[in-house]
Amino acid sequence: MPKETPMSREAADRIREAAERDPHSPTAQDGFPDRADRAVDRNEDQQDPEEE
Repeated sequence: MPKETPMSREAADRIREAAERDPHSPTAQDGFPDRADRAVDRNEDQQDPEEE
């Protein structure tokens, strides 16, 4: 099984920028940028407050 890597804000930003550059790309049209943003939000909500 591959190791799961949490979505980072930087990665989500890169995905969103790529979708904005080419709005007709499969990534832009399948809603992946929005899912990436939601994943970052979930990851930030789950962080241990002492780590911040």
